[in-house]
Amino acid sequence: MQTKAVIDYIVKWLDDYLTNSRQNGYVIGISGGIDSAVTSTLAAMTGKPLMVIEMPIHQDPNQVTRGKEHIAWLKENFSNVHRSVVDLTTTFDSFVEAIDVDKSDSEWELSLANSRSRLRMTTLYYFAGLHRYLVLGTGNKIEDFGVGFFTKYGDGGVDVSPIADLLKSEVFLLAKELNIVESIQKAQPTDGLWADNRTDEDQMGATYDELEWAMKVDADKTPDDFEGREKEVLTIYRRLNRAAQHKLNPIPVAYIPEDLKV
Repeated sequence: MQTKAVIDYIVKWLDDYLTNSRQNGYVIGISGGIDSAVTSTLAAMTGKPLMVIEMPIHQDPNQVTRGKEHIAWLKENFSNVHRSVVDLTTTFDSFVEAIDVDKSDSEWELSLANSRSRLRMTTLYYFAGLHRYLVLGTGNKIEDFGVGFFTKYGDGGVDVSPIADLLKSEVFLLAKELNIVESIQKAQPTDGLWADNRTDEDQMGATYDELEWAMKVDADKTPDDFEGREKEVLTIYRRLNRAAQHKLNPIPVAYIPEDLKV
C-alpha cells in the first residue's frame, strides 16, 4: 500500500467534505485505540477545528492513559486540536439503576456494553450540534463491512467514515507512518465497553488478520473447503457476517402498495 499517498488522500477528502458541508469542524471520541488515534490524526492534519473528547465509563486505566498520551501528542503537533473530558460514569450508573438490570437474562452484559457506546454517541452529537461540527467515525473495513463489530446507533452513528475502506492491518500501517504513540500501536485492540479487559479477539474468536483472510475468501467457498484453523475462522466470519446484516444493510422500509393508499 502507498501509505503516504493514502494519508494524503484521506486528509484531502476530509478537508473537501467539511468545506462542502459548510460545517465548522470535526469531533471525535478518543478511546486509546489505534482506530481513533489514526482517524483523529488525519482530521487534525486538515488544519480545521478538531474537538477530541474523552468519555470514560468505568474505563480501564491503561485505556485512559493511552488516550491522554495520544491527545497530548496531538495538541503538541497540531494547534487546531481542542480537548474536552466528559466523565460519563455517573450518568451510566444512573441509567443502570433506572432500568433495574435483570442479570438472569443472558444478554444483559452485551446490552449494557452497547448502551455505553450509545451514551457516547449522544455526547458527541451534543457537541457536534453545539459547534456545527461533524462526528468522525473510527470503524475500519472489517468492522464496518465484514463482521459488523460496532454498536448500531452507537459508534456506528457517525457523519463520515474516513478509514472504513481500510483493513485493520492497513490502519496499523498508517499509524506507523503517522508516528502514532507507541503504546497505542502495541496495544491489543479492544472496544473498551466491558467491565473486564476483554479484547476484540476475545469477543470475536479470531484476530483481525484472520478475519481479513476470511473476508477475501471467494463467496462460493464454504468452510468445508478448508481444514483446521482456516475452517474455524471462515465459520466464525460467516456467522458474524450473517448476524450483522441488520447493521450492514439499509433499514428495511415497509413500502405500501399504491392501491392501498387511495
